[in-house]
Amino acid sequence: MSTLTEAQRNTLLTPLLSSGWKMVDQRDAIQKTYTFKDFNEAFGFMTRVALKADKMDHHPEWFNVYNRVEVTLSTHDCQGLSERDVKLASFCDEIKTI
Repeated sequence: MSTLTEAQRNTLLTPLLSSGWKMVDQRDAIQKTYTFKDFNEAFGFMTRVALKADKMDHHPEWFNVYNRVEVTLSTHDCQGLSERDVKLASFCDEIKTI
């Protein structure tokens, strides 16, 4: 497992950053806050992400209050952003629109 190269960052992170993901200050990580109709919808989102993350053996850092879920992604194995983060971030965006 290795961190994203500069070329990968330019091609893989750009679409995520334009969809609301942000780089985390002083850390090689990305973060996004999702807002849902209510707690049930937010928890459903977290459950779907948890199932996908477990299959990927890649677990997000997250924080939930009522209808908000803040997701932070970074790969601990390489201490920075990897392709796993990009895949899980894309999955989060995909299921949010369902």
